[in-house]
Amino acid sequence: MSKIGNHTAISELSTLLVLRHSNNSVGIVKGIEHNGNLIDVQPNHTNIHSVMRIDSVEDSFTDFYSDFYHQLKDPSEYSFFKVREFEARDTAIELQHYINCLSEVERQDLKAVEVSIEAVNAIRNKKTNEKETSVLKKGFSNGSVTSNSSSQYRYQIEDVPWDKIAEMGIDRETLEEIGALESLLRGYKTPMLIPTLFNDGEAVSQIDARLQLRIDDDGELIVKVHRVCKKVDFRKKFQGHKFTKEDRVNLLTSGNMGRVVDLIGAVTREKIPSLISLDRLTNELISLRMEFVRIPDVLCGVRLDFEQKQVLRDGKPLFVENMLSKKGTLFSAMVQFSADRQWVEFMFENKFRSSSFSEVHHSEREVPSHFRGVKLRQWQMDKLKAGETAYMKGLESRKGKTYQGYISFDKKVGRIVFSFKNPKKK
Repeated sequence: MSKIGNHTAISELSTLLVLRHSNNSVGIVKGIEHNGNLIDVQPNHTNIHSVMRIDSVEDSFTDFYSDFYHQLKDPSEYSFFKVREFEARDTAIELQHYINCLSEVERQDLKAVEVSIEAVNAIRNKKTNEKETSVLKKGFSNGSVTSNSSSQYRYQIEDVPWDKIAEMGIDRETLEEIGALESLLRGYKTPMLIPTLFNDGEAVSQIDARLQLRIDDDGELIVKVHRVCKKVDFRKKFQGHKFTKEDRVNLLTSGNMGRVVDLIGAVTREKIPSLISLDRLTNELISLRMEFVRIPDVLCGVRLDFEQKQVLRDGKPLFVENMLSKKGTLFSAMVQFSADRQWVEFMFENKFRSSSFSEVHHSEREVPSHFRGVKLRQWQMDKLKAGETAYMKGLESRKGKTYQGYISFDKKVGRIVFSFKNPKKK
């Protein structure tokens, strides 16, 4: 059993063995179905070359495994073991023989060599804290609201079905030139629309679409084509959800519905708490299960407290002040979690507003819970909601000096306005 372990050689690729607790069978992981069920192959399977390949470097593996683990419908049904790819078949067969001879008590010894999600999370949290501490000490952030910049890819370039992509009139060089290849390998949609040859069975035509690599129900890597839709029909239910007028306005103005709803699983018919967003390039509705919603602790140098993170997790917009840009300048903006991008995005004023919904219901804008890094008291928020001015002290300048003044809430732009003098007094 010495072949199982934490191999970190950069030149090596690893894969995962899986032990199914239900029948004590050992397989080699191939992928995950859309419904969260695991896809694996037996060691003696002829299609063993299609198993999952993973970068062995610690940072890459921990990021990959955390993402992989949380996509599973019921992770407790399995135990996973990291092995070198070229040893996967022999190690799986050896592990199966080993398990067949073990008692229930002896089987507990396997926990010493299986991949532990607790250990993986501990490593990731440690590195995240070290990175955040370094950023805060330097006094600047990279300004990005995208996920980590790890070089880990969900799919390897040799696994891409290039023959299918060629049939679409696209090649690898083109994807690299337009900056779309990396998004594909990470499992995301291309960040732009790509002219694509599309065969509907009767004729071949050129369409604009976003492309994405996905694993189908047979465990094969395919290219999913997200065509541009002319218009969203909000009269139809979306996975069992009936849209309200507010849902429709939110999706068309900000791209995000702004609340958590229960969707109905297509296969299991179970209720799935989810967020819904609109792909602004294709007009396609996108849902994301709440278990996959990840809210960062620090956003552009600003550490979010529990209440702020909960607002974002609930899908609501949040106004964050004094963030630091790539150039080291302070800026403030409304942010919101996007189910389409699967991360927090900036919602700059009028950026995504539809011309048919240019009139925004200003009275529905929420008063921020914080101003310049200081949490507002309830009585202050009540005054702002009522359109009144509130006195505020304990603010701190860039040079560390404290100051005080008066704040009011401008509903037109959805932000707090500060004044050293009381604007209500002449």
